[in-house]
Amino acid sequence: MIIMTPILLILLGATEMLQADLLPAEKISLLPPVNFTIKVTGLAQVLLHWEPNPDQEQRNVNLEYQVKINAPKEDDYETRITESSCVTILHQGFSASVRTILQNDHSFLASSWVSAEVHAPPGSPGTSVVNLTCTTNTTADNYSHLRPYQVSLHCTWLVGTDAPEDTQYFLYYRYGSWTEECKEYSKDILERNIACWFPRTFIHSRGRDWLVVLINGSSKHTAIKPFDQLFALHTIDQINPPLNVTAEIEGTRLFIQWEKPVSAFPIHCFDYEVKIHNTKNGYLQIEKMMTNTFISIIDDLSKYDVQVRAAVSSMCREAGLWSEWSQPIYVGNDEQKPLRKWLLFVFMATICLILLILSLICRICHLWTKLFPPIPAPKSNIKDFFVTPNYEGSWSLKKQL
Repeated sequence: MIIMTPILLILLGATEMLQADLLPAEKISLLPPVNFTIKVTGLAQVLLHWEPNPDQEQRNVNLEYQVKINAPKEDDYETRITESSCVTILHQGFSASVRTILQNDHSFLASSWVSAEVHAPPGSPGTSVVNLTCTTNTTADNYSHLRPYQVSLHCTWLVGTDAPEDTQYFLYYRYGSWTEECKEYSKDILERNIACWFPRTFIHSRGRDWLVVLINGSSKHTAIKPFDQLFALHTIDQINPPLNVTAEIEGTRLFIQWEKPVSAFPIHCFDYEVKIHNTKNGYLQIEKMMTNTFISIIDDLSKYDVQVRAAVSSMCREAGLWSEWSQPIYVGNDEQKPLRKWLLFVFMATICLILLILSLICRICHLWTKLFPPIPAPKSNIKDFFVTPNYEGSWSLKKQL
């Protein structure tokens, strides 16, 4: 009995704690938030804001909120604060919902949803741009110590299929809190803007923010529908090729070395690929590595061209694009190839000369006749036909004897 008493007390305490956890969830009625609004605060950026329901009972519980993005792309998340910022395209409109929730390890309560939306901007269908593509590239800025690297931006697009001939497009980009309008455009034959170039931007190549690009337009005949798009930098950043690629041959060993590309990323943030092409037999060798040197065993009687390219390693950011190949470097030579042909020609000529000399010797020594005697010709009866034997003379001689 004495042993059972502590066990009963422990079970009683656990039961009371479980009831304490369940009691608020069972007795509190959750009310939805109020004054839910969605405000556009920048290119492809909205701010969701709401307030707790003033009639909501608190009872020392921690209320949370569940936010659900309905369009243009479904998503949901939970938060304890009463506002949330969202980066998303807006040319299709935007809508979201929010509700009050209360959850613990044993129960989950939720209020009804409240919703708000941002309508899609006006414009005629088929007038917005299509096939928008953008790339960034890093260059060294020797005149700035605060920002030793500058990022350029280049975007191209196609004119909407139903856009009038007098349509003119205008591009803007936003990165972080900075928004900039394009000043350098390329045009088609109808003088419509179809590409934009920013030689210097406020984009940070090592940053992780979304790049937002918006293109709107104008026409005298109809309203042009705007178009916006989000770009992750690692998917559009065109890495520069490696610098100062060198290649040397020592015997049958090829030594290749290079320097990291012009980039804000440090040297340990790059992967490399080395391409070695044997111009004699066409064999192509491609090797991937993390260091900036490579040694290969080669045929010293061949000529090679060597190229290297780079990509930012996944340990520094998400995997992205490879750079272009560096300019080819040619090493080795194939001068031995004509020499080999000449030696083969001399060898064949020598063999032919030896055979000719042996043939002459054989003729002089009549070896040819001895080895291959002539075939006897058949006896001809024509000569015998014209020769008449003198039988009488022969008979008279016999008598005298």
